[in-house]
Amino acid sequence: MNLNNLVDEFKKVFDSHLKVNGYFAPGRVNLIGGHVDYHGGFVLPSAINYGTYMLMAKRDDQMINGYSMNFVDEGMITGTLDHLERDFSDDWFSYVKGVIKILKSRGYEVNEGFDLLLNGNIPNGAGLSSSASLEIVLLEGLKDLFNLQLTTKEMVLIAQAVENDYIGVNCGIMDQYAVAFGKNDNAILLDCEKVEHEYVPLHLKDNKIMIINSNKQRKLSESKYNERRTESTEALEIILENSNKKIINQLTMDDFEASKELIKNETNRKRAKHVITENLRTEKAHNALIRDDLNEFGECINGSHKSLKEDYEVSCNELDYIAEYLQASEGVLGARMTGAGFGGCVVSIINESVMKAVGEELTKHYKEKFGYKPSIYIADVGNGSNKIDLEK
Repeated sequence: MNLNNLVDEFKKVFDSHLKVNGYFAPGRVNLIGGHVDYHGGFVLPSAINYGTYMLMAKRDDQMINGYSMNFVDEGMITGTLDHLERDFSDDWFSYVKGVIKILKSRGYEVNEGFDLLLNGNIPNGAGLSSSASLEIVLLEGLKDLFNLQLTTKEMVLIAQAVENDYIGVNCGIMDQYAVAFGKNDNAILLDCEKVEHEYVPLHLKDNKIMIINSNKQRKLSESKYNERRTESTEALEIILENSNKKIINQLTMDDFEASKELIKNETNRKRAKHVITENLRTEKAHNALIRDDLNEFGECINGSHKSLKEDYEVSCNELDYIAEYLQASEGVLGARMTGAGFGGCVVSIINESVMKAVGEELTKHYKEKFGYKPSIYIADVGNGSNKIDLEK
């Protein structure tokens, strides 16, 4: 990203000579731990080197002016600090208003307006957390401009509240957490119950993270997401009660076997099985990384996809095709769907020597089968959100 070009664009859009500051927040990929975060389970995401760049300048009035280089047709969107109610025509600007509203509701002072320009390179709708990246980069900027005494964890919790209470998406904590706490060459083992983490060295050696966006248009994913959440919660409550355990992270397969007959709804039983096995797989994957055993790590990733496909049923033909094609390819350690499902992306660990050839063959066969191409991204593991130096 050419920062000088962004500064020039900012001055042009806002006709401004105000002091400009720059900020960045990455996207994230969840390596393993699918659909367990909202149950308080273990997940293993990492920040990636795709993200959201933001330039921001404080004004001396109450105006908020926003411009996104990703949505140039929308032009500049304006608002004021005393009108922060959600307007569904605001699109991405809803996140700006939502962040300010939640901040103010928690006693933080944002008393002056600002101009902001955004430019992101996270594919929209791919399940790589473009919205969490936007929330966190906004908080980085507001924290800096208004000298807000915010810890990184407080930023994460505020960003989640924006999703839950303002946007209306009942998400867990993982996306915002990985975006804010990311660390170069490390994955994050996040305990979503305790909201605590440890860094896990990610020594990929001669392998890379390849993300394949199915480019399938997702439909009804929000209603299906809520449906899965209800089904799994009902079943897990029965298992917890029967096992006398308090949290998901304490459950074992023995607990599942001892309780499964009590779960009369077979669909709910499958949902609970996924959550428990996925949680155990995530711990196993974490231990494999500690031992530097990438083969076992890859096996865990493959097992995750199978469970998400068969027990949680959030995959689709396109995701299954990509994951299974990669799993059968020489030089691929593991591949799984990532994100909410019903479309979106597959994440894989692949040897650099075969990356180009496998990607080209996959693209060719996928287009023949589905009529359109997937998009392929090679991602490096990067740091979390930060202020960027515009002088370089």
